[in-house]
Amino acid sequence: MALVEYATEGAVALVRLNRPPVNALSDELCAELLEAFRRAGVSSVRAVVVTGQPHFAAGADIKGFQAAHQAASKERIAAKLVEAAWELEWLPKPTIAVVFGYALGGGLELAMAADFRYLAEDAKVGQPEISLGIIPGAGGTQRLPRIVGYQTAKEMVLSGRHVEAGEAARLGLADKVVPAGELLEKALRDAAVWAQGPTEAYGAAKRALNDGWGRSLVGGLDVERAAFEDCFWSEDAREGVSAFIQKRPPEFQGR
Repeated sequence: MALVEYATEGAVALVRLNRPPVNALSDELCAELLEAFRRAGVSSVRAVVVTGQPHFAAGADIKGFQAAHQAASKERIAAKLVEAAWELEWLPKPTIAVVFGYALGGGLELAMAADFRYLAEDAKVGQPEISLGIIPGAGGTQRLPRIVGYQTAKEMVLSGRHVEAGEAARLGLADKVVPAGELLEKALRDAAVWAQGPTEAYGAAKRALNDGWGRSLVGGLDVERAAFEDCFWSEDAREGVSAFIQKRPPEFQGR
């Protein structure tokens, strides 16, 4: 049985975690996630949705942690999740994490690597690693403060508490909160709209935002200028300019 299911609907890739009952993030599952995100890198895919049901991912496989403690050598823990999240974050196209049930620990870290997070009304998210005597190890201490702010992130990480969907929306951690029965359909519908847009420009904007963050203003402007020049010569840019001058809707092809 595949631990990650991959399918396409038009120009949208749908990546589903498939490790019942809670999609615990084993090394094997994370390796399959990485492969799925690499598959979604092809030009025919112009938006990506990643999800899991009934829970997005309730965290890492704790039995794997115990096995690591008992091993003779100290191997790098969470490396495969880190790599999968990085691949998702840097996909040059819009991505949506669709969160049902729990997205805890590594589950939230994976969701935060997406551009947008859509939560079911009854979903809960958090970084509860502190209750195990450890801390987030796949981006939680780094991506979370960039989304919700430093002090809020510190409180969430040190308390390990679960955050309900409504609060997540107020904190900026959830972009949309939708009834569970309508959630995936809403995300796929929105992803299909993104998939009709200027994919090259989306990728350039993501590079500028991701790579420019934390740099000096001068360094960030250099990153932005390079990304701007990359997309300026794309076919989509030529189409966008022509459509504006001709006073018609653009028909972007994603190149």
